[in-house]
Amino acid sequence: MPPRKRLSESERNFFELVFKAGMTNPFSDARSSLDTTIAGVFPETDKQERIRRMVEEVSRKIALLEKEGRTCLDAYDGRDKVLLRTTFLFELFYTFRRKFDALIESQIEAGTAPVRVPFTKDALALLHKRGLKTRHTFELAFQLRRAYHFIDRSLSGRSASMKRFRESLWNNVFTQNLDLYERYLVNRMEDFSTLILGETGTGKGSAAAAIGRSGYIPFDLEKERFVESFTLAFVPLNLSQFPESIMESELFGHKKGSFTGAVDDFKGVFARCSPHGAIFLDEIGEVSPPVQIKLLNVLQERIFYPVGSHEPVRFHGRVIAATNKSLQKLRTEVFRDDFYYRLSSDIIVVPPLRQRIQEDPEELHTLLDHTLARLVGTPSPELAQMVRRTLARSPGPDYAWPGNVREVEQAVRRILLTSVYEGEPRASARPLEQCLLEGMESGTLTAQELLMAYCARRYEVARTYEEVARQTGLDRRTVKKYVLGWKKAQHP
Repeated sequence: MPPRKRLSESERNFFELVFKAGMTNPFSDARSSLDTTIAGVFPETDKQERIRRMVEEVSRKIALLEKEGRTCLDAYDGRDKVLLRTTFLFELFYTFRRKFDALIESQIEAGTAPVRVPFTKDALALLHKRGLKTRHTFELAFQLRRAYHFIDRSLSGRSASMKRFRESLWNNVFTQNLDLYERYLVNRMEDFSTLILGETGTGKGSAAAAIGRSGYIPFDLEKERFVESFTLAFVPLNLSQFPESIMESELFGHKKGSFTGAVDDFKGVFARCSPHGAIFLDEIGEVSPPVQIKLLNVLQERIFYPVGSHEPVRFHGRVIAATNKSLQKLRTEVFRDDFYYRLSSDIIVVPPLRQRIQEDPEELHTLLDHTLARLVGTPSPELAQMVRRTLARSPGPDYAWPGNVREVEQAVRRILLTSVYEGEPRASARPLEQCLLEGMESGTLTAQELLMAYCARRYEVARTYEEVARQTGLDRRTVKKYVLGWKKAQHP
């Protein structure tokens, strides 16, 4: 057996950085710091330039190893082998990232039929050259790129809360440790259900779709394509649109003749879900306890029974649920405890638009640009400027956007059609924080008004008078009086 190769101390230090970067959430500050260090640039360097320099530096280090015949994993063991394996995954990811992006767009255009991967031979040849002889690395690289694509591009905004939100979505797909995910959980994520909370119009559906389309999909070497299109991996169902009498059928399907009107067999949402995908149960806060019990059985046992059948059907996908109800209300008024605990392996909160704008006033402009580009098919500075001028006049810079992202989209459409948007009358008052600051600075705010404003602010977050009462030490009736009194004062 030939002697094992070893990395030098300086090489090992460098590839340790690459390993840490590969294991770190790409939407986090920690990852930005690692990228900056690897690239050897200043922290304020533009992101695209930082990535370009980082890729160049990693490629240069690999080229030096290659020149000395030291780039095959089979020649290493221990920590050196671990570091180089991650580095070679890093190399594959960035070498083919543009081709992966083109593949994603091609698959979206093709729909449900899996498309051929035209660069299969080149990618697998690189893996073979590096001693990575399995297709698993290629599958993981595409999953990583797919997740980054949907999380980054489907959810516009760069405020602090949106940054944390993207980090949460990435962790939901890959967990907080990519190494452990790859070794233990890559085919076990069906056991981790997710509850998404957020006000109406914040983008809960987009968040769920980003998770659902980012699952691990095996690759068919002979056909040079993935075994399934990721467009099949996300199956949404809005539970609020179905009456109780047919909800069970919509969820689990039914057999022909199982009830009046069941003239054919019908596959419910659980049967239509891909083994590599997820179902999205929107408005989960509307389901009754009997339906919760049936859903609990699916989450725990992974089986369900179509209406009128005694034959169990196996469910292989993930469950993502969403509601605009507060967590407090869900726990005290809606969910059974056992259902709540089984549903909420992870809880992700979508930030409201008013919070995002408060953190970064440019957030609204970013969202407007994104919405316009999607509507007209291309970025348009001319239209963006026109929309911004219109909104600056009315409803004005202090508008609270109660309808969140969905309202912004409708505002843009209305402005393009009519050149005006008045906003919702109930949201025309100045933001609560601004009223407080101005009142304290001018000395015109009384102690009672301060307490009213504080209760109103806590109510915006907690959404229940009981929770605000607990936080403030006041009784529920007093809290309600203060909250309603503040709203009346701001919206006479």
